[in-house]
Amino acid sequence: MAMTEASREVGVVVRRRAVDNPWIDHVWSPATVLDEVPATAPWTVLSSESDATMYYAGAASIDLFSSDTANYRDNLADGEPRIWVALRRQAGGSELELTKVTADPTEGEAIFESGCDVIGTVPMSPEIASWIAAFVDEFHVERVFHKRKRDRAGRDRPENRGPNRGPDEGTGRT
Repeated sequence: MAMTEASREVGVVVRRRAVDNPWIDHVWSPATVLDEVPATAPWTVLSSESDATMYYAGAASIDLFSSDTANYRDNLADGEPRIWVALRRQAGGSELELTKVTADPTEGEAIFESGCDVIGTVPMSPEIASWIAAFVDEFHVERVFHKRKRDRAGRDRPENRGPNRGPDEGTGRT
């Protein structure tokens, strides 16, 4: 069965918030994922308050794969579907680059465990949720789990005994 893919470009907005901490002076977090990519240059300041600044981080692609439809379905069924956003500090600087946007909770968790510099979730918009739901409806195939069973009948066959073992070696029988 061939894997089917779909992709959608979105815009990402992040927040830089001042913190009272002896080791760092600010933290970054994703603020929202826009349904469309705006005609705005990446890292444009969208708003600024005394303790927080909102930036348009840039465009990113949400990629869907038919092999992951169960994960998307679970995300949508959660009641509050989420989008995961990951950013990484560029080498030798404090600037961030947008590295990943995903609707797959399993992939989001893997990104979190990979040690990405900034990872967070934002609520999924109804428009993106509808797009993902249509993909799941079209391509989801329920996979049946089959537990493997050992072939106990073949344990006495010579090829299953191992080297230099007689029929009763290792069984406690003589």
